[in-house]
Amino acid sequence: MGEMLGNITVLRPNERVCLNAGPIAAIHRDLGPVAAEQVVNRAMGELALTMAGLAGQVRARDLTDLHRQLRSLQRMAEHMGMTSLGQVSAMVRSCIDSGDATAFSAVWARLIRVAEQSLAREADRQGRQS
Repeated sequence: MGEMLGNITVLRPNERVCLNAGPIAAIHRDLGPVAAEQVVNRAMGELALTMAGLAGQVRARDLTDLHRQLRSLQRMAEHMGMTSLGQVSAMVRSCIDSGDATAFSAVWARLIRVAEQSLAREADRQGRQS
């Protein structure tokens, strides 16, 4: 979790992401393996692009329309069975609604970690199915 460096503790958060395989399994069942792989790959690309766009906006301190984009990210994540990513997206929206900049910063950092892990785990899972 952390290590002591003199009087400073360095924290290394370790997120455990929850993925629900049900939605992906349903896509495979409904579309077949080839079409499902295309749909899932396209959705993962859209999720990654959405996260990159959101990250750029936050870096630029441009919160215009961020709430709506986070809701879109939440829906995409839930549709793909990325439970943790959807939940943390909702938490970031809640921080925006409350106007709590400190909470926003902390939960935003968590969203980045969860997104990275969720996308990496899904890519791993896709690689094993190929």
